[in-house]
Amino acid sequence: MGDVYFYHLTRRPLDVMLPDLLAKSLDRGWRVAVRGTDPDRMDWLDRKLWQGPEEGFLPHGLAGGPHDADQPVLLTTDAQAANDPGCLMAIDGAEVSAGEVAALDRVCVLFDGDDGAATQRARDQWRVLTGAGCKAQYWSEESGRWEKKAES
Repeated sequence: MGDVYFYHLTRRPLDVMLPDLLAKSLDRGWRVAVRGTDPDRMDWLDRKLWQGPEEGFLPHGLAGGPHDADQPVLLTTDAQAANDPGCLMAIDGAEVSAGEVAALDRVCVLFDGDDGAATQRARDQWRVLTGAGCKAQYWSEESGRWEKKAES
């Protein structure tokens, strides 16, 4: 059974922080699905990842292409990722189930700390997932570096 990590973004926006988490996940040998809720937002994120530095390029694709199953990182709005991920990163309030946490090596829920609705959604997800027996950690970057603030 995997764990679910909640990342409270307060200093860096998603498009700046996500590449760091993706690189660490790939270093662990995990394929990653980044699940969002809005196709336009996923297209925006795809463009941002392509514009990153050459030395830190993250191989990825936007779901719906002919090579989805081969992608180390697949950006999707679908509940089932074609790339057989070991890690799921949920953004923008995307749904995560306790079954997914149990089946994957890691689930990450990233949420914008400046958005009250996003923060409330993450709190609700924490309650549901920990209530279902999932191990969870809450990480905050409020101090300027990532610190674990809670664990269940």
